[in-house]
Amino acid sequence: MALTRAAALAAAALALAAAADAQGGGAPDPVVVASPHAFDALVARVERSIEANKMGLVAQASASRGAAARGVKIRGNAVLMVFRNDYAVRMLAASVPAGIEAPLRLYVTEGPDGRASVTYRRPSAVFAPYGSAALDAMARELDPVFEKIVRDAVAP
Repeated sequence: MALTRAAALAAAALALAAAADAQGGGAPDPVVVASPHAFDALVARVERSIEANKMGLVAQASASRGAAARGVKIRGNAVLMVFRNDYAVRMLAASVPAGIEAPLRLYVTEGPDGRASVTYRRPSAVFAPYGSAALDAMARELDPVFEKIVRDAVAP
């Protein structure tokens, strides 16, 4: 009986995942932008670009820096979490469940050649599953902001 229940639960989980994918509920495709810059330089450039584009760097996490603190060397990576309070207020007014998506993330990774890239998901894609016209409008405002942050950061 336990096997039957486990099989039924697995089938239900697969059906839900398939339904979410069919409705566009899967993760949106990321945008990956290569740069001519080394990892640390690109992280610093992204930080400056966030500020220059009037957004806030809410938090930052880096597995490579954590590993280095333990004496372990891995390729550079850092997640920069970006948002601004006026957008947060608008987001929550449109959809409280969408709050899990903020802050939005920019992921800087170091390639094997030492050059780094930035990966992110467009805000319009991140917020689309919530089905809110107000949220969609806000996200469409943020798309060019994030595009400019990244474009400015990776520029030669």
